[in-house]
Amino acid sequence: MQVIPSAVPDVLVIEPRIFGDARGFFMESYNERDMYAAGIDVHFVQDNHSRSARNVLRGLHYQITRPQGKLIRVTSGRIFDVAVDLRAGSTSFGQWTSVELSAENHRMLWIPAGFAHGFLVLSEFADVLYKASDYYAPEAERAVRWNDPQIGIDWPLDGEPILSAKDAVAAPFAQADIFEMTAE
Repeated sequence: MQVIPSAVPDVLVIEPRIFGDARGFFMESYNERDMYAAGIDVHFVQDNHSRSARNVLRGLHYQITRPQGKLIRVTSGRIFDVAVDLRAGSTSFGQWTSVELSAENHRMLWIPAGFAHGFLVLSEFADVLYKASDYYAPEAERAVRWNDPQIGIDWPLDGEPILSAKDAVAAPFAQADIFEMTAE
């Protein structure tokens, strides 16, 4: 497994080793020992799976009182995956980073607690799987506006994005609940 730092500290791109032949391929999608060796010392408690159509934009989501670290991968299709640092005191507070995740490139993205997460589907559809370090807590759920100019995410849009009702009225960055902690 290869771990590649992103433009925002603590967010990591993970490239697993792929063993392929004429039959297909094999990879370890998660190995706790290797993750710990890479500095990802977290206990995952929940796995989630979403399927979305082209131009669906989900996010930017986070949980304020029960923050979740997420290990994200795509099993079919491809997405533009984004993390935004919401940790007060962090040197990268308010900054974003992105990576294309796809079934073809097998990349994964580690987003630690204290970040908002979102993605845009670039293919006809995409299946996104992610491991979470805390359980879903609806009372703690928050969202930041996907197109907030203060953050300035350069989404590779092909027309208008398809949003949930919740995401369409998400808070602007200036009014978002943030994490009162510092980066380690």
